[in-house]
Amino acid sequence: MEVTEASVLLLPFAAASVGVARRRLVSDLIAAEVYDSAVCDVALVISELFSNALRHAAPLPGAQIRVTWRIEPVSVRVAVSDGGGPTAPQLGEPTQGATGGRGLRIVEKLSSRWGTSTGEDGTTVWAEVPVRPLTAESEMTTVGVPAAARESG
Repeated sequence: MEVTEASVLLLPFAAASVGVARRRLVSDLIAAEVYDSAVCDVALVISELFSNALRHAAPLPGAQIRVTWRIEPVSVRVAVSDGGGPTAPQLGEPTQGATGGRGLRIVEKLSSRWGTSTGEDGTTVWAEVPVRPLTAESEMTTVGVPAAARESG
């Protein structure tokens, strides 16, 4: 994958914007020929980061939230910027019956690394999710049969 693409979206600070950001990101990843399971991982990470911002932070000026991503050869860096909140983003320790508190644990599991930065304009939480381009080698099944052989046989 020789393409390096970046996008910046300013969206309304609302739950409906999560799907808008996810659809745009997935569209860009597919256009860049990123392998399909990686597309799902990156989409889940952006959804978790966005949802956490909605739940725990204030909006940026204009009641907005900023979502960015950069597609690189071996990873996609995604970031969500909000107006900040009363606490810093951190890994939760949810109880077994808790209905929330697992978002950043999911991000940590799917990312090679993640972090936060805080400035005058708010908080940004970012993650780098490993990806690989869609190639003949990546189309192998778990038993090692190339997709083309499955289709012709």
